[in-house]
Amino acid sequence: QVQLVESGGGLVQAGGSLRLSCAASGLTFSTYFMSWFRQAPGKEREFVAAISWSGISTYYADSVKVRFTISRDNTKNTVYLQMFSLQPEDTAVYYCAASSRVVADKTALREYNHWGQGTPVTVSS
Repeated sequence: QVQLVESGGGLVQAGGSLRLSCAASGLTFSTYFMSWFRQAPGKEREFVAAISWSGISTYYADSVKVRFTISRDNTKNTVYLQMFSLQPEDTAVYYCAASSRVVADKTALREYNHWGQGTPVTVSS
């Protein structure tokens, strides 16, 4: 059974940093395309960042480019999201997602087979 377990969320002041982790089990992690999404209250879930199987290629939403960094450790079956210069508009529940397919549209929820339960991030002003 595939499980994705996020951790590292919490409350932080504007300008602060957090590092999210997503530990995967029940799958051959190194063959999965991994992404982070987020969902703010009352809004749709949106793409944040993605990373290829090897970790060589990374992709970011314009809103987080430069401030966020996605990485993965295939020896630990874990993907990370390092977040700097957090702003109140970054407040959301952050989800990791995994896809075993060749992803045509990395921003589309339908591309992903598996989702974590989410970890909340709250940024105070």
